[in-house]
Amino acid sequence: MRARRAPRRRGEGGAAAGRGGDEEPVPAGSRGADDPELPSPVVGPSRPRLFRVLGPGLITGASDDDPSGIATYSQVGAQFAYGLSWTLLVTYPLMVAVQMISARIGRTTGHGLAGVIRLHCPAWLLTGVVLLLLVANIINLGADLGAMADALGLLLPAPRVLYVLLFSAISISMQLFLQYTRYVAALKWLTLALFAYFAALACVDVDWRALAYHLVWPAHAPTSGYLTALVAIFGTTISPYLFFWQASEEVEDLGVYPHRTDLVDAPSQGRRALRRIEIDTLVGMGFSNLVALAILVTTAATLNARGVTDIQTSAQAAEALRPIAGAFASLVFTVGIVGTGLLAVPVLAGSAAYAVGEARQWPTGLERRPKEAQAFYATLVIATLIGMIINFAPVDPIRALFWSAVLNGVAAVPVMVVMMVVAARRDVMGRFAIRGPLRWLGWIATVLMGGVVLAMFGALFRVRP
Repeated sequence: MRARRAPRRRGEGGAAAGRGGDEEPVPAGSRGADDPELPSPVVGPSRPRLFRVLGPGLITGASDDDPSGIATYSQVGAQFAYGLSWTLLVTYPLMVAVQMISARIGRTTGHGLAGVIRLHCPAWLLTGVVLLLLVANIINLGADLGAMADALGLLLPAPRVLYVLLFSAISISMQLFLQYTRYVAALKWLTLALFAYFAALACVDVDWRALAYHLVWPAHAPTSGYLTALVAIFGTTISPYLFFWQASEEVEDLGVYPHRTDLVDAPSQGRRALRRIEIDTLVGMGFSNLVALAILVTTAATLNARGVTDIQTSAQAAEALRPIAGAFASLVFTVGIVGTGLLAVPVLAGSAAYAVGEARQWPTGLERRPKEAQAFYATLVIATLIGMIINFAPVDPIRALFWSAVLNGVAAVPVMVVMMVVAARRDVMGRFAIRGPLRWLGWIATVLMGGVVLAMFGALFRVRP
């Protein structure tokens, strides 16, 4: 028998669960009137309908270009020039498929990924998946906090520890004290920081012919360093925390919009819900990959072209750009690091808290007040604090930054396998079980990620004496 979703506690002004999918009119001014899954009778110029539709997918895609990701793309551009630009075309349809599947799991079942795994998979599998996510997230979070501190130090010199503490406090405060709808709005606005990388790209001289060639043809020997960079790119673009975050945000929105009910219980809501998820994910992942390509091309056209190939952090990339591409390019690159870090760090901590909370059956959700979900918020704070402490431990931040992306690539494989199996089960997803092209793309992404990880480890073992 399928386990049913327990009723979620609504925020103030909320409503009970929907009536099995009845789509009656929603009065203007009510919370349901803002639901992007409902037809809007009036779309004013200050409220573009597309911006209303964009939500979990846009935030997830933008947070994918976190400081760790920026360091990875910068290092790859500096070391291999345009040689790995083809990966950003290949990963786009794959990451769209994987993120769309994770969002469908949340919207269809009313549970996040960890909650679905808990209900339908062995306990040992749930424990392993959550532990992998926690380790990857905390290392990634610590690396991002350090990168943000280093970047801000380029603009306003001050002790690094001060900036690490500042960004940790901002991240925790956003999640503890902002109302959920305002918190999501703040994350949406922070995605604008990524436009800094298009501005930086406009300042450099790109070899467009070489770029066009490498976008469609992977012309490079599969060396150990190349394969490690390949895993880092895949681990940055297809990261486990993104799966958990987007699924959990779909569940959160069931509490924000009183009209919505999980699709298993309200299948008549499926057409509009899946269409919104599709648009949100296509735009969010497209934006993410365009930004990644802009970073890679900027560093390839400047640093690699001048023989600067040893870039280990995003802050180093910003500093190296100054004498080559000018002060403006360096400035906007630095601003982008800080802005995306403010977006990504709460997402990393939040996805870890969602996974642990759902696995332990705690009350979870950023829509709840801290007193209503104490263990959930404690996990969120502790994850951020451990990430902060990593910056004060005798750990090389340069290696942590790059290898956090590699670890994400390794951790993503078992998570993706579990997700694909669960999403195809009709006893879990009902009529919304994935099939056809979406299912095939999801499995291709999973197999490709696994193959790249195995190739990397094989190359590393071969070069050992």
